[in-house]
Amino acid sequence: MTPPLFFAELSTATPGAPVAVTGDEGRHAADVRRLRPGEHVDLTDGAGTLAHGQVGEVRRGELTVVIAEREVVPAPSPRLVVAQALARGGRDEQAVESMTEVGVDEVVGWAAARCVARWSDRTALRWAATSRSAAKQSRRAWWPLIDGPATTESLAQRCARAGRAFVLHESAAEPLATQRIDGVTDVLVVVGPEGGITEEELAVLTGAGATAVRLGPGILRSSTAGTAALAVICAMTRWRMGPDVAH
Repeated sequence: MTPPLFFAELSTATPGAPVAVTGDEGRHAADVRRLRPGEHVDLTDGAGTLAHGQVGEVRRGELTVVIAEREVVPAPSPRLVVAQALARGGRDEQAVESMTEVGVDEVVGWAAARCVARWSDRTALRWAATSRSAAKQSRRAWWPLIDGPATTESLAQRCARAGRAFVLHESAAEPLATQRIDGVTDVLVVVGPEGGITEEELAVLTGAGATAVRLGPGILRSSTAGTAALAVICAMTRWRMGPDVAH
């Protein structure tokens, strides 16, 4: 059985040393999972470090893990960033969850013209919590960054800096699956709102260097388009490589 994974500070984690698991993670491990001394657990700092060990002491709301092994996982390549248009009804959280499981490295909330939802501190907290939970479930050593809100103008600047930038658009002539990404260190994908990207937004983003692409013959919802795009890109890059690169 695969050991459970928890978030912890691992800067001082060395074999034989105890590491404290506290806060929400400690409460979940000690009070919900009811882990007991001697059980195997894995820890990560979300920034590439993994530690394997056994539960030592257990107290209410926290426990310690005695480290047996510590490893550093290389950052995945290419780096994958998705600008996700804000949505209502939890659809943007669904997008964050599934994109995290597929391997996104950063999700940027985009306040597109046709977005009904608005970015708030609560949005940032919900997205971060959703991403964190999905990263643990998929056992990622590198956890995504959550940023926002981005304007169309700031998003255009990111498109200009990216190795490759793509705007998902149902009217695009070129499919994403035929694009060349070999040797690119980072990829930016722009996902519009349910109402679609305006012609003005499309012109600004493509004018900054982004390529308008389509995923297939059908039209996906905003909550699933980013995940589908990441799967296509990963199939062309990360999923063809070894586990140390694609982790």
